[in-house]
Amino acid sequence: MAVIALVPAAGMGKRMGAGINKQYLLLGGMPILARTLRLFEDAPFVDRIVPVIPADEIDFCREQVVERYDFRKIEEIVAGGKERQQSVLNGLRALEGCADDDIIVIHDGVRPFVPQHVVQRSIEVAREHDGALVAVPVKDTVKVVEAGIVMATPPRETLWLAQTPQTFRYGVIRAAHEIADAEQFLGTDDASLVERLNDKVQIVIGDYRNIKITTPEDLVLAEAFLAAAKSESER
Repeated sequence: MAVIALVPAAGMGKRMGAGINKQYLLLGGMPILARTLRLFEDAPFVDRIVPVIPADEIDFCREQVVERYDFRKIEEIVAGGKERQQSVLNGLRALEGCADDDIIVIHDGVRPFVPQHVVQRSIEVAREHDGALVAVPVKDTVKVVEAGIVMATPPRETLWLAQTPQTFRYGVIRAAHEIADAEQFLGTDDASLVERLNDKVQIVIGDYRNIKITTPEDLVLAEAFLAAAKSESER
């Protein structure tokens, strides 16, 4: 039962406003994407890594990330699509040789802080359930609003913030994506495509540091996390 990390990183990063796609911005002197890929390169329970990159950036990614940082688990880079969902589907279609029970760990290319034990737990859960969704409970009260008017206050204990990885057996997630594509359904994440088929996705407790770096403020926070981790390791 192979474990494959599928890493979509085909976004344009317009909210970052940096003149370069966010996955290549430096975090502690290293591209964010490289830091994310290193998580899986160093994980003994991951067999392969498949990055999904904009078609016109594949050569750049191969030279400046894969070869520069000597990633040995990356055999191919897949061209992404217009939407993240299409990018993931392209990645799944590139894995035609996978068995239905192989495990696919789908993780955003700009989430470089997910702990290895969280990834490993998501794999264990996906082997037993239809899917595993890494998430954390919301801390703030959430309001449902329409036209500027509060309509409801959902019980906070029922609300979770979805993160990645989102982990599935290949047969489950490939079928969910192909059905969504055929029906022209665009979901908010990979788990939502599995949920709409009435399959059960199990929560795996995540980590509040597992942020998705999409804005300049996120990058400042990420640098702080990196500095704190370095300080802890030097004690």
